[in-house]
Amino acid sequence: MSQSCHRNVLIGAAAFVIVVAGMQAAASLLVPFLLAAFIAIICLPPLNWLTSRHIPASGAVLIIALTIVVAGLLVGAFVGSSMADFSHNLPAYQARLQTLTGNTLQWLAGFGISVSSKSALAALDPSAAMGMAGKLLAGLGNALANTFLIVLTVIFLLIEAAALPHKWRAMGHAAPSMQGFEQFVSSVGSYFSIKSWVSLATGIFIAIWLAVIGVDYPVLWGLVAFLFNFVPNIGSIIAAVPAILLALVQLGGGQALLAGVGYVVANVVMGNVVEPRFMGRGVGLSTLVVFLSLVFWGWVLGPVGMLLSVPLTMIVKLALESGEKTQWLAILLGPDAPMGIKANK
Repeated sequence: MSQSCHRNVLIGAAAFVIVVAGMQAAASLLVPFLLAAFIAIICLPPLNWLTSRHIPASGAVLIIALTIVVAGLLVGAFVGSSMADFSHNLPAYQARLQTLTGNTLQWLAGFGISVSSKSALAALDPSAAMGMAGKLLAGLGNALANTFLIVLTVIFLLIEAAALPHKWRAMGHAAPSMQGFEQFVSSVGSYFSIKSWVSLATGIFIAIWLAVIGVDYPVLWGLVAFLFNFVPNIGSIIAAVPAILLALVQLGGGQALLAGVGYVVANVVMGNVVEPRFMGRGVGLSTLVVFLSLVFWGWVLGPVGMLLSVPLTMIVKLALESGEKTQWLAILLGPDAPMGIKANK
């Protein structure tokens, strides 16, 4: 490798570090904007549907904005008190889990399996999962505190999205080709629309199932399941662990097992039957890419970054798929090679 190539690699690495450091420093401003962009992408299909029914773009944006506000108020009314109550009771739940862990170790000692309680808690502490859930919910609550800024940004993004085709046509011959851009926008809108409905169905099922079992805060855990369903492969595990541990502490092992069965059924049906039926099995991300993006964006942007990690990475993948020269990168990010693509011999 030549000296100029080494220099370019070093410059690129330095620029990447500077950009990441800047994103960390501006996380308080960047997180609400990314949330707004995520909501705006989900709202694009309804916006296009309304405008296709000859509703003016301004009226369509107003309808969607009012819907977002009403949905936010409903979520806040049903979940806000649960989040505060769960955070208040979190130390008590953690103490009960540690007690249960100690009792389990004593029970194992009766069979001649001696394990140090300190080493066991240091290696595998169930109460840490409850603490992680509390931090995630607190981070989400802090982000949603900027509701006015988020809704306002969504409105401006939707207005710009509605005006973009007119601006593109006004450019005339100077405008770049619309084919790749339209393919990208269509893919992103379709993916997030289907994913949102599947996630909503998953969250509703989990909330109803946990309510039937008798687990505290079922609507809260349904919201968590809805949010983490956007994180394939490992998101369902992250969403299930705190709810199952709460069922264990509150109701005992049998009810905790039933709660786990509900999560398994929901994710098997939605992830392996419903979602592939509408999206196709080639749409998705590699498990390694999901894990790395979860760690990276969680480190850069905090708890909300973990929720946005896969949507951000998925947008990059769909953008790569829209160009012929970058499709190979999209295939590397995906779970498997598409059925129609065969290796060159």
